[in-house]
Amino acid sequence: MTIAEDQQLAFSEYWDGRYAISNNNDSTHEWYRSFSQVLQFLQKNLFEQAGRTAHDNPTILHLGSGDSVVPAELAERGYLRQLCVDFSPVVVDMMTERHKEIAGIEWCRVDVRDMPSIASGSIDVAFDKGTLDAMIYGSPWSPPDEVRENTSRYLKEVHRVLKADGVFLNVTFRQPHFMKLLMNQDNIFDIEVEVLEDGVGFDYYGYVVKKSQ
Repeated sequence: MTIAEDQQLAFSEYWDGRYAISNNNDSTHEWYRSFSQVLQFLQKNLFEQAGRTAHDNPTILHLGSGDSVVPAELAERGYLRQLCVDFSPVVVDMMTERHKEIAGIEWCRVDVRDMPSIASGSIDVAFDKGTLDAMIYGSPWSPPDEVRENTSRYLKEVHRVLKADGVFLNVTFRQPHFMKLLMNQDNIFDIEVEVLEDGVGFDYYGYVVKKSQ
């Protein structure tokens, strides 16, 4: 994609148009990795973590959830307190209808850069697979001011809504050298990185992000 095309990813109108062509049954696009490809990452950092197992009933926030199958897959595994937010009203309506029979998932129209409807310190796990990346374009060595501002606003909101012991799980193709700088512009997080290898294509990364203590 060109830089101009990349910039469009940060606007709800682009996604409204994209989701409007969906048949309401099949996913329009599962960003980056399929559920099976991120399963090991989730197994380690969600399913097997004390306080985050399905039995613990954590509150999970899917940031820019789109029409991903991840929330439904987690519901099948017993996670019944999931909030999926997206700034596209088209996909929020579509997913509300698609999964109306699945308990424990709520879809809301929310811009992740400004989430006043979500209480501070209320989220155990925040999950992002592609949303942060949609805000990033231009040179990784010198990101445009708009990129720095949007990512900072977003991550400050993630920090605000997370509980003190909460975790932000982010899946991306972007190299840690560049991504860590954008993710921690305000020095409010401790960040660990895991390589998500599939033995086929190039590596993806799983970022495990917690509030600095």
